[in-house]
Amino acid sequence: MHWSAHSIWWQLHPLTFTGAEREALPPAAPPIPRLARLSPWLDYLVELGCNGLALGPVFASETHGYDTVDHFRVDSRLGEEADLLRLVEEARARGVRILLDGVFNHVGRGFPALQDLAAHEPDGTLRVFEGHQHLVTLDHSSPQVADYVTEVMTHWLDRGIAGWRLDAAYAVPPAFWRTVTARVRARHPDAWLTGEVIHGDYAGFVTEGGLDSVTQYELWKAIWSALNDHNLHELAWALTRHNALLDTFTPQTFVGNHDVTRLASRLNDTRHLPHALAVLLTTGGVPSIYAGDEQAFRGIKEDREGGDDEIRPTFPAHPTELAPYGEPHHRLHQHLLGVRRRNPWLTAAHTTPSTLTNETLAYTTTHADRTLAVALNLTARPTHLPLPTRNWQVAAGEGEFTPEGAKLPAHGWLIGTPRD
Repeated sequence: MHWSAHSIWWQLHPLTFTGAEREALPPAAPPIPRLARLSPWLDYLVELGCNGLALGPVFASETHGYDTVDHFRVDSRLGEEADLLRLVEEARARGVRILLDGVFNHVGRGFPALQDLAAHEPDGTLRVFEGHQHLVTLDHSSPQVADYVTEVMTHWLDRGIAGWRLDAAYAVPPAFWRTVTARVRARHPDAWLTGEVIHGDYAGFVTEGGLDSVTQYELWKAIWSALNDHNLHELAWALTRHNALLDTFTPQTFVGNHDVTRLASRLNDTRHLPHALAVLLTTGGVPSIYAGDEQAFRGIKEDREGGDDEIRPTFPAHPTELAPYGEPHHRLHQHLLGVRRRNPWLTAAHTTPSTLTNETLAYTTTHADRTLAVALNLTARPTHLPLPTRNWQVAAGEGEFTPEGAKLPAHGWLIGTPRD
């Protein structure tokens, strides 16, 4: 079994997490070793229940990290290569793997090889990414671009990282990824490669591109939307779709990341935060937790310049400096991540609904001969949800199991494991 089957990622955006300047430092300015500020958080993520650190962009860029100008150089606002390698070693000492963010669809206008590697419009102007004039798209039909991306990916894998998140993978032809991933795997067969894909044929993209996984935005949207609309039929449909994906690959699952409104702000009723987390951690996939969500951070994503500020705040220098109001949700994450870690087979598990209404859902999640039961109640009244007959015992949540199913309080949830 590949090591990724046991992975639970804690994701963060290094530039904003560490309070770096909004724009690149002047060329003559000495590097500021802010990556060292991540060291105290390694124990935090382990104690939370994670074993992977997924970093946003760390390479030299003009502003937010996604306008890269040098993929072989650490952004001087974060330090230099020695600081990144030290973080990799500190993580390894704790059994934590590091995932880097590869921005290979586009680059910043200061990218030195821009004229040689950039794509052009029919009129000869530089092609840009989704209307962002400072993000220039690379020419993915060029063998030079494939060579360059392969060299970058293997360069950092050689230095100890465990894999790559491929930013805006959906905007790059799968045939390009197939060429690059085949070359990368020839040197690093154990690397885990996941792509950012928002919608479309997830399984086809993975197969054609030679990736291991893609981001499961369909399930992300269904979780919060179903909870907000009190329409658990939407979630049940998404879980059926999710089952089909699991037959081909293991999706990267999440309820929050650096690009979306935080879950605590997205949900109309924060009493349903545990419901969302229970679904995430009892369904198949490789789950990730966005830093701060485990503390019920709030933040709204806005479509404007600076619109990411609320969802990408600066964190304190040490975990002990976090505000105490997030502690109950932090403990909940620890508890549910513990359930996940004790049941690693959940990575490949399929779900089967047993009870479904607009406001209630009970399902079993199963792989081979292993199974869990999950029950969700969005109503303001106690309810009893039928489940397959089994001697269930409470693993997490509130309520109790009976021979007929799950008894839940108002807005309750429950996870059960079989006694036998």
